[in-house]
Amino acid sequence: MQEVLSAIERTEKGIKVTYIGLLVNIFLTLFKLIAGVLGQSTAMIADSIHSISDTASDIVVILGFQYVKKPIDDSHNYGHGKIETLSTAVVGLMLIVVAFFIVFSGGEKLLRSLEGQLIPKPEFIALYAAIISIIVKESMYRYTVKVGKDIDSSLIVANAWHHRSDALSSIGTMIGIGGAIFLGEKWRILDPIAAVFVSILIIKVTIEILRDSVNELIETSVDEVKKKELLDVISNVNGVKDFHKLRIRHIGHYYSMSIHILVEKSLNVVEAHQISDSVEEEIRKSLGHETIITVHIEPYHKE
Repeated sequence: MQEVLSAIERTEKGIKVTYIGLLVNIFLTLFKLIAGVLGQSTAMIADSIHSISDTASDIVVILGFQYVKKPIDDSHNYGHGKIETLSTAVVGLMLIVVAFFIVFSGGEKLLRSLEGQLIPKPEFIALYAAIISIIVKESMYRYTVKVGKDIDSSLIVANAWHHRSDALSSIGTMIGIGGAIFLGEKWRILDPIAAVFVSILIIKVTIEILRDSVNELIETSVDEVKKKELLDVISNVNGVKDFHKLRIRHIGHYYSMSIHILVEKSLNVVEAHQISDSVEEEIRKSLGHETIITVHIEPYHKE
């Protein structure tokens, strides 16, 4: 069963993993830039620019989480969860811009190579930098996506893909640099080809992230599987004879929902309210303690 975290604990975990990613990205940006200059590798220099975009993404995530942790107030009756969804969309847009940058950069190199333009042979330091970047960034992806799933944050999961996109980009860079060093000038075309292929993969993943974010922003209901799970929970509450008019939506990492439940018409207000409290308790066990719930009581009439 997934651990139930408070809003503060969730925010702390999200900010912690992002700060770690930010420090890693700053280090890798400088490391790859120096390696690219010393190693005469334009591919590695471009890869360092990619890491700068990851740093910007981390800053967006940190700012988003700082705002999301604010409690419900008179101006925001449903909390600030949509800020997380909006931040996820911003991170997704940044990711797709990076992917298109890699496509155009790779395409330009491919055209230059086909036109016969010679590219300086890179040095081994550039190859070592690419290998180190792949290992570090894939490790950061796995760590970040695990935290994102643990705290149920689409924002952290989306940001994790910035780490993986950097790792995949470095794979293309490694292929190009390695081919140039070991196989000769004609094999340097592998770098832009790999870059374009990787970018297409990144764009595909980003479109899925953006689609989910847009669905939340326009308040699309949850999927039928989640609805069925919830209805099963409600139907098992003692005293609930029937129910209808279920409405549920995501607000960042938590839910807001309303439902009409039918109880015996002979019950007094206190007894009916106790059933309503039981329904709310079971729903929160299923969806999380931050769920915003409205339960409307109606009398049950046998047909």
